[in-house]
Parts: sequence; structure tokens; C-alpha cells
Amino acid sequence: MERVIFATGNEGKMREIRAILADTYPEILSMKEAGIETDTVEDGKTYEENALIKARAVAAAAGELVLADDSGLEIDYLGKEPGVYSARYLGEDTPYSIKNAELIRRLEGVPEEERTARFVCAIAAVLPDGREITVRAAIEGRIGYEEKGSNGFGYDPIFYVPEFGKTTAELTEEEKNQVSHRGKALRLMKEELKKL
Repeated sequence: MERVIFATGNEGKMREIRAILADTYPEILSMKEAGIETDTVEDGKTYEENALIKARAVAAAAGELVLADDSGLEIDYLGKEPGVYSARYLGEDTPYSIKNAELIRRLEGVPEEERTARFVCAIAAVLPDGREITVRAAIEGRIGYEEKGSNGFGYDPIFYVPEFGKTTAELTEEEKNQVSHRGKALRLMKEELKKL
């Protein structure tokens, strides 16, 4: 398998994916680059279900190896919200600056030790022969008190990683790919695909 199609249109994700999978797949295309358009409804109850919904839809059109991910931010104090609804929290077209500000507002007065959170990522693979694989990984951290950093996207500016003393938006691309939920999940998937 020389190439893989990743079921996303998110350029930030594609940069991370290419950096991590480049040594395994010479050609990594987004759906758009592969000329595939699907209108999928992510109505799964888990990250794995949503990732499979996307991967299956693109695989049906592509007929080759397709990967898809679903990820989210889980804040313990908020009952693991926004969770699988992270992308749709406060509306799909709502800028993340507004989503981040709202989450910080909801944690007002909450002490640091109770601001625990994690990014979770599930990756699904649908192979040309119809076999399916899913993996999951996470990164633990805390929700900060303000947005910091400009290297990431989404909730990165409010997700503080104690071991680095920075938010994931303040990490370099290399640092982030080493510790991020997506980086860990992509490496797990890479190992699973090598076994085939």
C-alpha cells in the first residue's frame, strides 16, 4: 500500500498526519485531494463509531486504504463535556475562540487540581478488502485560564500540558506530534497496519 486517503478536510490535521505517517506512506491524501466528497453524519455515540462512519463512507468511494479520526476534549469537571460533540459544541460554525472562552467561563473559580481534562483520539482504518481496525489514545492535561499559543488549532490554546508547562498550542510541531492524542493514535495505527 503506497498511499492512504485520510477522511478529513482539516489542513491542521493533515500536517500532523503527514509528519507522523510520512515514513510509512509516501502519498497521504486528504479527501479533497483524492477528489472524494461525502456528506457523512457523525451520529455515533463513541469516537470509534464516528471515525468508522467517516472511513467507511470514503472507502466506499475510494476502494483503497482509508483512515479517519474522531477526537474530542473531555473536561472532568463538566462531566466529560464536550466529548464526542467537541466539533459541534456551541454549533459547528462557531469559532474556537468563542468555544474556548465559554469553557473557560464555565470553569471560573474551579481550582487547578479540578480542571483535569484530556484530548482523546480514535482512528479507524478501512482496508480495500473490507477489514476494519480502530485504535484509541489520549493525552492528559488541564484546562488553562486563558488562550495561549498559536501553533495549534481548535481547543489547543486552552489545553495545558503540565510536563511541558505549556498549552498544546505553545508546543512545537515536533513536541506536539510526540505527545498528542492524534500522534499517539497514529503511531498505534501504524503498528497495526504493519502487522497485516
